[in-house]
Amino acid sequence: MGRGRLRVYLGAAPGVGKTFAMLGEGRRALERGRDVVVGYVETHGRARTAELLEGLDVVPRKDMVYREANFTELDVDAVLARRPSLALVDELAHTNVPGSRNPKRWQDIEELLDAGIDVVSTVNIQHLESVNDVVQAITGVPQRETVPDEVVRQADQVELVDMSPEALRRRMAHGNIYPPEKIDAALSRYFRVGNLTALRELALLWVAGKVDEQLDRYRAEHGISGTWEARERVVVALTGGAEGDTLIRRAARIAGRTKGADLLAVHVTTGDGLSGADPANLARQRVLVESLGGTYHQVVGDDVPRSLLEFARGVNATQLVLGASRRGRVAQIFARGVGVTTIAMSGSIDVHMITHEQVSKGRRGRRPPAALTRTRRLIGWAMALLGMPALTAALVPFRPDLSLPSDILLFLAAVVGVALVGGMWPAVTAAVGGFLLLNWFFAPPINKLTVADPENVLALVVFVLVAVAVSAIVDLAARRTREAARATADAEVLSTLAGHVLRGEAALPSLLARLKETYGLQSATLLERVGARSPDDQTAPGAWRIVATSGGEPATCPGVADTDVAVDDDLVLALRGRLLDASDRRVVEAFAAEAAVALRQERLREEAEQARPLAEADRMRTALLAAVSHDLRTPLASAKAAVESLRNDEIQWSPEDRTELLATAEESLARLDRLVANLLDMSRLQAGMLGLSLQPVALEEIVPRAVDDLGPLSARIEGDVSVELPEIVADPALVERILVNLMSNAVRYSPPDQKVWLTASWHDDVVEIRVIDRGPGIPSEDHDRVFLPFQRRGDRDNHTGVGLGLALSRGLAEAMGGSLVPDETPGGGLTMILSMPISSRSDARP
Repeated sequence: MGRGRLRVYLGAAPGVGKTFAMLGEGRRALERGRDVVVGYVETHGRARTAELLEGLDVVPRKDMVYREANFTELDVDAVLARRPSLALVDELAHTNVPGSRNPKRWQDIEELLDAGIDVVSTVNIQHLESVNDVVQAITGVPQRETVPDEVVRQADQVELVDMSPEALRRRMAHGNIYPPEKIDAALSRYFRVGNLTALRELALLWVAGKVDEQLDRYRAEHGISGTWEARERVVVALTGGAEGDTLIRRAARIAGRTKGADLLAVHVTTGDGLSGADPANLARQRVLVESLGGTYHQVVGDDVPRSLLEFARGVNATQLVLGASRRGRVAQIFARGVGVTTIAMSGSIDVHMITHEQVSKGRRGRRPPAALTRTRRLIGWAMALLGMPALTAALVPFRPDLSLPSDILLFLAAVVGVALVGGMWPAVTAAVGGFLLLNWFFAPPINKLTVADPENVLALVVFVLVAVAVSAIVDLAARRTREAARATADAEVLSTLAGHVLRGEAALPSLLARLKETYGLQSATLLERVGARSPDDQTAPGAWRIVATSGGEPATCPGVADTDVAVDDDLVLALRGRLLDASDRRVVEAFAAEAAVALRQERLREEAEQARPLAEADRMRTALLAAVSHDLRTPLASAKAAVESLRNDEIQWSPEDRTELLATAEESLARLDRLVANLLDMSRLQAGMLGLSLQPVALEEIVPRAVDDLGPLSARIEGDVSVELPEIVADPALVERILVNLMSNAVRYSPPDQKVWLTASWHDDVVEIRVIDRGPGIPSEDHDRVFLPFQRRGDRDNHTGVGLGLALSRGLAEAMGGSLVPDETPGGGLTMILSMPISSRSDARP
C-alpha cells in the first residue's frame, strides 16, 4: 500500500472555519462511499461545528495523566487498527502531553500517512515555524506550538480558509468563536483589525509561495520552458560596471508597479573565471538589490545572452532589464553585442534596454597585465637581439652542408625558444630579424636581399608567419597561466574573507587586520567623511573620521595613504605600507565593500541595543495595560459595590451584613494596594531607583513575620529553619516580601490536603531558602519564562493577578546580591530556591 495523501486547511486566525471545512470535507467523502473516521477534532464549544460530527465515526481519544492532571490525545494505535480510508485530525501543530507516542501531533499524522491512510488536518498561519517571530512581532503573543514549514509544504493539497477581518470580528462578537466572557478581551487584543489584516496577508503570501512551487514542479515535469506570466518577475542583468546601480533602481521601479512582483538580479561569469567583473561593484550592488527587497544570483556561462535567458526562463521571469551597450560603433558592426542578441532570442520575455551615463564613455577595459616577469622579458630581448646573430655566425661555416629548409627550421626553433622565455614581442622581433638574416646569409644569391628561387620566397614568408603564430600562442598560454594563478590567489583570499564572515568575525577591526596581514601592509584604516564634500578634503585630516583601524600609524585622510579605495561617497579604505598592483586592487575593493557592510551591521546592532530598553519598556507598558485591566477593575468594582451598598438608605443592613460588606471593601482595597505596590516596585527596580537597606539579619527573625503576613494561608505552611544558620546580608523587608510571594504562590497551586514546606540550609558562602510545594509544577523549558513580568502559570486568565510576583521577587533578590531559581520537587511539584550571601561578621557554624 502506498503512502496516504495529506490535505491541510490553513487559516489566518482562530475562528475562520478550518475545523468546519475539515468536517464538511469528511461528510462529503462519507457520502461518496469512503470510510471516514474522526481521529481528533476540537470543537471549542461551537455548536455548529459539533453538529457536523453527528453521523461520523469518532475514534475514542487516549486518556493521559500528567502531573496529576487528566488529558486526552489522539489514539494513533486505535486509528491504525481501524485502518480507515480517511482520518480527520485537527490541530496539526499541537504538542502532545509528555509520555505520548510522539512529541508532536504532526508526527502522529506522519505515521498514519505511512500506513496508507489519507489525512485531513488544520493549522493556523501563526503556528508555521518560518513566520512565528513575525506573528509575535505583529500580535505581541508568542506562539509556542509550531510545525516545520516543510511538513505543510509537502502536503498534497493546502487550502486556504479565508475570511475578512471585519467578518471574523463579527463572528467573534456574535459569540461564535469564544465564550462571552472572553470576547471583549479578544477583540481589543489579538483580534484587532490590524492584527487580522497582517495575519491574513501572511497566510495569502505563504499559500502563494506554495502555489509557485507547485507551478514550477508542474512546468518541470511537463518540460514547459516558456514563460507563464502568473506573477511579475523582473530580472536585471549586472555586468559589474558602475551602471549597475542605475539598472537596479530602474528595475525596482518596474517591479514596484505591480503588487507582489519579484525583483531578481543576475550576473553571468564566463566559464574560465578569468574575465570577471569588478567584485567591489558587484558586492555593493548586491547590498542594493537586497535592500530593495530583491535577490542576487550568479550563474556561469560562456554564452552570456543564452545563459541570461536560460536563467530568466528558469525563474519564470516576465521582464528583463539590460543596460545599453558601451561598445563603440565599429565594434557593433562586427558583433551585435549582448543586448541585441538577447532581444532577438528573448521570445515572450519583455526586454528593457536602459540608457545610462556610462554609454557615452565607451568600454574602457583594463590594460591586461604583462604575461611574464620583467626579468624574463629582458632575457627574451637579449636572446632576440644577440642570439639570432650568434646563431647566424654559427651556421655560416656550414652553408655548403645545410640546405635553406634546414636553416629555416633551426631559426624557427630559436624563435620558439625566445617566445618561451621572453614572450610575444621579443619573439616577433626575432622572427623578423631571422627572416632578414636568412635572406642575406643563406638564400641565393648570398649577401643580397633578393631571392632567386620563388620557392625560397615562400619558405621565408611561411617561416615568418609560423614564427609569429607560435609566438602569439606561447604568449597567450603564458598570459592565461599567470591569470589563472592570479585568479586562484584572488579566490583563496576571497574564500578566506567569506569564511571570515561566515564564522561571525565580521567586526571591523578583525576584517581590517585580515586585510593588513594578507597584503603585508603597515596599517589599514576605514575613514568616514565628516560634513559636506569639499574640493580639498582628500588632503584635509579634519574632514575625515577614523571609523576603525588595524596596524601601525593610521592614515588620517585619503591623501596621505599609499592606496585608497572609495567605498561610497562618504567611506574610504586607506592603506599604508606599499602601493598595490591594479590586480590586487580588485580584491581590496571586495574587502572595502565587506568593511562597509560590517560597519552598517555594527551600527544596526548598536541602534538595536539602544532601542532594546525602549522596546522592553514599551512591551512592559503594553503588557501592563493589557494585564491590569481586569486586576484593577475587580477590586475597585468590589470595593465600590460594597461602599454603595452601605450608603444605600433604602436597604436596612443587619450588623452582620455591614461587617461583611466592610470586610469585602477592606479586602478589595488591600488587594488593590498590593497590586499598586508591586507595580511601583517593579518600575523602580527596572529604573534602578529601588532603595535598599542592606544589613546583617537572621532568618529566624524574618521567616515568622513572613508566615504571619499570609494570614489564613499560614496554616498550610510548615517551617524548618535552624537558629544556627549564619546571618545573611539583605534588606529584611524585601526578603520578607519575597518569601510571602513565594509561599502564597506555593499554597495557591498546591492540592488542598498538601502542606507547603519552608526549609533553609548553609552552603559555602550562601544560605539557601527553599519553598517546596506538591502542585503540578512547571515544565523545565518554562522555568525562565515564569520570571517574566505579566506571566502566570498557564496564562489562563486574569483572576490570579497580573503575574508580577515572581518577576518582582527575582528582581529584588538579584538587587540584594542573591538569586532565585526554580527546581523540580522529587515526586512532583515545584521548589523555589532563594540564595542570599552570608554576612562576614557572622560567626555561626553549622
